[in-house]
Amino acid sequence: MYKIIAKHKLLSLHFMVLILGFTGIFGKLISLNTIELVWYRMLIAFITLFTFLVFKKELTKIKKKDFFGLLFVGSLVAVHWFFFFESIKVSNVSVAVVCLSTASFFSAMIEPLFLKRKPKLYEYVLGIVVFITLFLMLEAETKYTMGYAYGVIASFLGTLFTLYNAKYINKLEASKITMVEMLAGVIIFSILMLLNEEIGIDNLKININDFVYLFLLGTICTAAVFVWMVELMKYISPYSLIMAINLEPIYSIVLALIIFSESEHMNLSFYLGASIIIFVVFLESYLKNKIKS
Repeated sequence: MYKIIAKHKLLSLHFMVLILGFTGIFGKLISLNTIELVWYRMLIAFITLFTFLVFKKELTKIKKKDFFGLLFVGSLVAVHWFFFFESIKVSNVSVAVVCLSTASFFSAMIEPLFLKRKPKLYEYVLGIVVFITLFLMLEAETKYTMGYAYGVIASFLGTLFTLYNAKYINKLEASKITMVEMLAGVIIFSILMLLNEEIGIDNLKININDFVYLFLLGTICTAAVFVWMVELMKYISPYSLIMAINLEPIYSIVLALIIFSESEHMNLSFYLGASIIIFVVFLESYLKNKIKS
């Protein structure tokens, strides 16, 4: 697999992003409630990564401080996924993935505090443009208000866990980081289900379709993609990776339109707004790369 990635790195990169685009699709296809969905996803991803590390003989000890730090980050990941999938459940895939693009706004607000650097004016300007555009899209599609709200919360939490994750990238392998974070989500949602009689671990029965979708979501779209991404970073620049990942909302929206048809059809203002937001995200990545070089 690694040889194929090295030989066809650009094709492999875009294929990986296409697979990421299926995350929202599976979220809509799976009939479970959001807590159960996230619990299964993180459990399957944890088991997959644990097995992978055992097979590779790389399951080494992690410092206690790092372990508990990763459990905290994993709790952010779990809640992020909860709000992302809940956004899909109450609206649709298109709304949820476009809301994730507001990460540029939250990144502009939070990143200078984490990295202890001066804020950049263009980050604030582009972030505000994204938020204003999203507000205008919401005004045109008020029936999806909760979908937009959950999506924006998911974006904020996604920005937070990405910034916290940066502390561990140079300390530990991505597979170990992700494994511990998945474990955190399993623990948190297990406790929630034990406390909630309506859900309860005893009621975690799934049909064959849900099992197949969850298996693909947990193994391919979660565990494999994380390992894949790290391997790709050996052969391509971070800028190329970021630019390609920015295509994920486009892939998700197109896939959702093909698979779900009418339930994903939005009005013209949505697609205009989505185009502006995606353009701004690309522009931000370009400006960051230009300033660094």
